Amino acid sequence: MGGYIPNTTDERQTMLAASGYDTFAELFADIPDDLKLQTPLDLPAGKSECEVRQLMRDLAAQNRVYREIFRGAGAYRHYIPAMVTNVLAKENFQTAYTPYQAEISQGILQSIFEYQTMICDLTGMDVSNASVYDGANAAAEAIAMCRGRKQHKALVAQTASPAVRQTIATYAFGNEMTIVEIPEKDGRVDLAALEAALDESVACVYIQHPNYYGNLEEAAKIGELAHAAKAKFIMGVNPMTLALVKSPREYGADIAVGDGQPLGLPLGFGGPYLGFMATTQKLMRQLPGRIVGQTTDAGGKTGYVLTLQAREQHIRREKASSNICSNQALCALAVGVYLSTMGPGGLRQVAEQSMAKAHYLAQALVDAGLALENTGGFFHEFVTTGPVRAEVILAALDAAGILGGLALDEQRILWCCTEMNSKAAIDEVAKIVREVCANADI
Repeated sequence: MGGYIPNTTDERQTMLAASGYDTFAELFADIPDDLKLQTPLDLPAGKSECEVRQLMRDLAAQNRVYREIFRGAGAYRHYIPAMVTNVLAKENFQTAYTPYQAEISQGILQSIFEYQTMICDLTGMDVSNASVYDGANAAAEAIAMCRGRKQHKALVAQTASPAVRQTIATYAFGNEMTIVEIPEKDGRVDLAALEAALDESVACVYIQHPNYYGNLEEAAKIGELAHAAKAKFIMGVNPMTLALVKSPREYGADIAVGDGQPLGLPLGFGGPYLGFMATTQKLMRQLPGRIVGQTTDAGGKTGYVLTLQAREQHIRREKASSNICSNQALCALAVGVYLSTMGPGGLRQVAEQSMAKAHYLAQALVDAGLALENTGGFFHEFVTTGPVRAEVILAALDAAGILGGLALDEQRILWCCTEMNSKAAIDEVAKIVREVCANADI
């Protein structure tokens, strides 16, 4: 690829001379030689636009595109209305500019404000920020919000996503918090272990509901235990479930977080996604990142501004609990357009179809020879066990152009359904699994 430095050689020499140097070697003389590149980078020569386009086509052709997907584990294939991609394609929104100058940023600010309002409607919380990078990032930021002078410990459910737990651990290393993982029991949080771990040093308890295995936790009971120990209760949720199950606020959560990917964002090979965060008014000033507020101007007209800037980390960095200075504005716009397009009824229909189809798939797989690992309630994900090795089942599905569930180990598979999975496709999966169970060398 070619270089992207726009200055000519003569212009660079002019700037060097103005700085009092004759060569770039003099300019960087204070940098030790062993840190400098001694030979040019081994990069290919620049290509023409036509050549680059052909190269990208060849690379894209190597991707495996499945006709059916039965895998979730944190990223889900839902139908995205054309309205979402159409609005996002407008050049007015295609900018990385930070909307600090409210007088020229009303459109962007209003879209973010409406996104925040919808997140509050979904979660039942009082205030939402303008989003963070992804769901794992949101969970880690929420835990950091809860740290107190004497409360430096966070209890994290082992039933939460491994990626989320890893991100939380990374944050904890930086902000000197202690993370204690609460073990699972039958695919859910072990309540006895949780109660035993709670003491005055615990700042918060974090769970996912539904959890990584798709199971619904005893969220209300967990919240009661946390509050009895004067700890905050953080719920990580799949926003799609909130069309059917109770909101985090109804479960007693102090902070609700999650990934907004199911709400209008494509799988996209892992991103970009966005992390949503919402909390109660009591914790509003601890909420990291940007918050857009609604106000009126001198003429009495409605206007939108970035608010609570006095506590923003780039203004009082020495007292900051977070270094988040950005948000996922374009992804937040996608979520806002998706929710506006679908409406409460459409969102509920997607959730109902996802849940019904997952339960249909679960029974079909049991009839085909597998067994459900847990028997409690689940939304649209669940785990099955042998008798056939997971890799054998998934390979047979792969040969038929179907991306099966996620192998958790040699025998266990985490399956997922959304409204995109037809009854015919589910029946086909069950048929293939039945044949594998009947014929494979287990």
